[in-house]
Amino acid sequence: MGARGAPSRRRLAGRRLRYLPTGSFPFLLLLLLLCIQLGGGQKKKENLLAEKVEQLMEWSSRRSIFRMNGDKFRKFIKAPPRNYSMIVMFTALQPQRQCSVCRQANEEYQILANSWRYSSAFCNKLFFSMVDYDEGTDVFQQLNMNSAPTFMHFPPKGRPKRADTFDLQRIGFAAEQLAKWIADRTDVHIRVFRPPNYSGTIALALLVSLVGGLLYLRRNNLEFIYNKTGWAMVSLCIVFAMTSGQMWNHIRGPPYAHKNPHNGQVSYIHGSSQAQFVAESHIILVLTF
Repeated sequence: MGARGAPSRRRLAGRRLRYLPTGSFPFLLLLLLLCIQLGGGQKKKENLLAEKVEQLMEWSSRRSIFRMNGDKFRKFIKAPPRNYSMIVMFTALQPQRQCSVCRQANEEYQILANSWRYSSAFCNKLFFSMVDYDEGTDVFQQLNMNSAPTFMHFPPKGRPKRADTFDLQRIGFAAEQLAKWIADRTDVHIRVFRPPNYSGTIALALLVSLVGGLLYLRRNNLEFIYNKTGWAMVSLCIVFAMTSGQMWNHIRGPPYAHKNPHNGQVSYIHGSSQAQFVAESHIILVLTF
């Protein structure tokens, strides 16, 4: 009875084969090929990213700010993959452009980039570059940019947002202000190191020497110190200087004027009520007198 009721091995094998899906082998082969292709694509992206970072580090070892044309801009800034932030100054430094503001902003930008390049926190997560209008006109056209200088931050992922464009007209282009903006956008804090400037010390020493010499020469007649008219004129000069915005200029470091690199038009009066040019202070100071 037991031998008659037990199913044969051949019948069991037939049943097992009937339960296997007939299309499983092509599907598994396709899945295997897809995994291999994805793995190869990921490896290719990693190699491309490593090459880009290596090239940027090499440029940074030579100069803290490297210049870019249209091809370099599209390759290292616009095209993925990227795992680094890029600060770009769009400017017009050629002499025929006569952009004095661009030269002043470039000096501050150079101070900031050098402070980052020679700091102990320097790494491959942040780079500084520059696009000149005469070297990358196509980049200006691509970004619909019609003024210079302009500072932009290009994040590692995604497109730049509105806050990734530095508000130069309102804040000015001092290196310290740029460092605060970069810290807000990238969480990278840069301590600005300015080269020593002894002009203020020399001017103060000359002023003290002049006043000391004057007092020495008039040591027998110092009644002019008690002259109310003289002190009133000095006070008025200080009031007029402060009213014209000289202290604001000293703190914010705005440009003297703005020149459009396209049509050459120079603006001496700022269009916003929250900012000003240095030329405005001089105009107000003259009108006050």
